[in-house]
Amino acid sequence: MKKLIKFLPVVMIAAVLTSCNSVKVAADYDKQVDFNTYKTFAFFKTGIDKAEISDLDKRRILRAIEAELFAKGLIKSENPDMLVSIFTKSQQRVDIYNNNWGWGGWGWGGFGWGGFGPGWGGFGPGFGWNNQPLVSTTNEGTLFIDFIDANKKELVWQGSGTGYLPSKMEKKDERIKEFVSKMMEKYPPGMNK
Repeated sequence: MKKLIKFLPVVMIAAVLTSCNSVKVAADYDKQVDFNTYKTFAFFKTGIDKAEISDLDKRRILRAIEAELFAKGLIKSENPDMLVSIFTKSQQRVDIYNNNWGWGGWGWGGFGWGGFGPGWGGFGPGFGWNNQPLVSTTNEGTLFIDFIDANKKELVWQGSGTGYLPSKMEKKDERIKEFVSKMMEKYPPGMNK
């Protein structure tokens, strides 16, 4: 039992880090639309300009979307069938885990066992309660990709991906590609059944 209690903090930290690494995706679409009719696309500048992220991140996202659409056989065009827009939301996520069990800290006196002196947590580490919570802060973001019918000017498909956002530039490219790739697995609708 003591070994289990000793390793629970490690398991909790691993669970937090693992949950931060996953991207949760969803898609919604108009069931009346035949997505096979969309062969060409262009980016909808008006919508993209409103996205509240840096121009560098916008370019990263647009390059990733473009690569995914090319891989699906669509062609970029001046006279497109479909317009592509994006928008984002972000929030700081704070997770607090109360760690009210495990090995105690340093202390003096008392009765019982532990440390260099008698007592629960005599002078040295002893068994007791650790009242210091584990606090984890991450930036969580949601990326939305909208596909708009260029002729009707109607939204026909929307993908969303939510997950941890890294602050280091080297990791941003890969993370953005992961967001877009996982969302685009859901386009066109019905292909991944």
